[in-house]
Amino acid sequence: MEADKQEKLTLLSFRWPRPAFIVALGMVIALLAGVGVDRYVLFNGIPSGSSDDFRMMAQAWNLIDHYYVDRQAINHQAMTYAAISAMTDSLGDTNHTTFLSRTQAKMAGSAVRGKLVGIGIEIQSKDHQAVVVAPIDGSPAEMAGVRPGDVIVQVNKQSVTGMSLGQVSSRISGEAGGHVQLTVMNPRDKHMRDINIERASIKLNNVSWSRLPGTDIAHVQIAIFSDGVGADLHKELLEIKKAGLQSIILDLRNNPGGALDEAVATASQFLASGNVLWEKDATEKMTPLPVQAGGAATDLAVAILVNNNSASDSEIVAGALHDAKRGVLIGETTFGTGTVLTEFQLSDGSALLLAVEEWLTPDKRSFWHRGIQPDLRVPMSPEIEPLRPSLERDMTAAQIQSSPDIQLKRAIALLSSRQAKK
Repeated sequence: MEADKQEKLTLLSFRWPRPAFIVALGMVIALLAGVGVDRYVLFNGIPSGSSDDFRMMAQAWNLIDHYYVDRQAINHQAMTYAAISAMTDSLGDTNHTTFLSRTQAKMAGSAVRGKLVGIGIEIQSKDHQAVVVAPIDGSPAEMAGVRPGDVIVQVNKQSVTGMSLGQVSSRISGEAGGHVQLTVMNPRDKHMRDINIERASIKLNNVSWSRLPGTDIAHVQIAIFSDGVGADLHKELLEIKKAGLQSIILDLRNNPGGALDEAVATASQFLASGNVLWEKDATEKMTPLPVQAGGAATDLAVAILVNNNSASDSEIVAGALHDAKRGVLIGETTFGTGTVLTEFQLSDGSALLLAVEEWLTPDKRSFWHRGIQPDLRVPMSPEIEPLRPSLERDMTAAQIQSSPDIQLKRAIALLSSRQAKK
């Protein structure tokens, strides 16, 4: 994902509009077209009681349009997009509720479907700077040397400091085969470096795993909850059991989320009953999302790795397994993305991703803006790249133990100790 509140799906989770919602919306539009409801128009009019606010915005627009001296700088679409972005920013739902341009909306949908075009990074806003959450595994950004925690200072030699994530994203995005240069800063030593990256079509690897050498433990990584993760995980878990492995390290570090249904399907692989989460709407109504039957690993020991960049669906899965006492959470407090996003398309193909419900864990604990606390806190520098199954296949047990991935090593020690006690 390219960047931002966005393609970051980044730190967000989608729910496409439910059929009932689509029907209801269609009825409203038909009613408005046929009857012309006086002062309440869902998409095309001024809400009742808000005429003064809309009049003030029109005044500002007209003043800029008529008097601003640099006529070439006036861009009506940019003004509109900036106004909508400011409205979503005012809600304080940072990196979740957001406005997407038409291009960003297409890319976000592609991310859920498991395909992207770009350089393959996830970014978030921190202190008015665009900070890399993580490059996607195997992406052009990762291969070029972009690292978690890097601050993007320039794109193609143009400063992006102080820009919104959407603006940064639009400067990075482009067609496959095109090039972009990022100037990034290491936040620790302030060292700057230029990175040249060629955009490409990226196929997201939903699930990867390897047997940790010298153990009966499978290291299972989910990079993003795109379409098909639940089914892919079910298949891989059956292979893990067929290989005779006894325990699983479920790695959700740097996973920004994705499709809500896939999070439910993923948690259900480890749970035999109960709920995966609760949803609370604006009226405080609580709706449970139950565990799906047929989980492949309800009888295997589990440890879950999380960090500050484990968001949305990652937090749903971590919270579900924790509350059911199915696994120990190891690592750092998660990001704190605790709301369901629904996409509302706007007239030009852009979209509002609006938080319409809050997630709660099975024990009805909120993690919105709080994150989920690990059972075993194991801090790790963001400059250390976590080990991945694709790398471990060619490593020895000694190499694993000498690696700086202390979170993974703590999980190995915990599960190995439990196996030894049986």
